[in-house]
Amino acid sequence: MAITATADLGNSRTDEAFSTAKKCITLFGAIGAITLATVAVMAFAGHETTPFMWIRGAILPALAPVLLRIADRAAGGEYKAFDRIRAVSTVMPIAILGVDLIPGVCPAWYAVLQGLSALAVLPIAFLTRTKAMATAFPKP
Repeated sequence: MAITATADLGNSRTDEAFSTAKKCITLFGAIGAITLATVAVMAFAGHETTPFMWIRGAILPALAPVLLRIADRAAGGEYKAFDRIRAVSTVMPIAILGVDLIPGVCPAWYAVLQGLSALAVLPIAFLTRTKAMATAFPKP
């Protein structure tokens, strides 16, 4: 059974926050797709690519539809989905950037593109911690 918000869900601030969150997730997916396409072009042109670049390049844009679904459920008032999107938007940028900063894991151009996709998700972490969201989603 889903726990739904009762206070301010549906007001202009929460609607705007979820709209912005969905745009950020779409941007995250688009940058991820650009990254994967760049890996493909680099491989086709004879440049070195690694399995890490291919696998991670495919996984991150594939997460975008999942995150959009979670954001939709949160916008519908499901506390569990709201909590999940809040946690993921906080942890994912740190994890992406942390792995990319390990020397030798990936080339600089790849790290920059992945970093841009991570930065696209970061505003969601702030949006989900506003007073309007805290009011709309009181802890069960």
